[in-house]
Amino acid sequence: MGKTYLYECPRCAYRAQVSGRADRGFGVCVETIACGDCKRLYDVVVRLRVAQELETRVSSGRKAVRNGKGSPSLSTQNGPNLPAALNRLTLGLGRNSQWLDFKPRCPVSPLHRVKSWSDTEKCPRCGTELERSGLPYRIWD
Repeated sequence: MGKTYLYECPRCAYRAQVSGRADRGFGVCVETIACGDCKRLYDVVVRLRVAQELETRVSSGRKAVRNGKGSPSLSTQNGPNLPAALNRLTLGLGRNSQWLDFKPRCPVSPLHRVKSWSDTEKCPRCGTELERSGLPYRIWD
């Protein structure tokens, strides 16, 4: 079960809603990254559990766009979209599923410089230590 916390900077008032570390749920694994160009924190999908039929479409480089009703569910240009990955139904992903691994990339541009970030590190904008809220902002699975 993954948890998202609210981090706030007391100096520059920067706020981010991220896990603060590598975290995992039943069908998705996320990692918190700091983008050196955006000066922001992001949670990005680094591992995703998908059905085998979807895995062949994603690995071929095309967009996987059907979740039963034809609506968009995943995009593979910069890796999977985090809200779409967290909101998809994982029921029925049993034996006929596979894990796909993705490189951590900035959701704004794949050309941005990113590095892994943990909650013991500093604010990406001003370098002050961030304060984490006591209770999770969101609990996801």
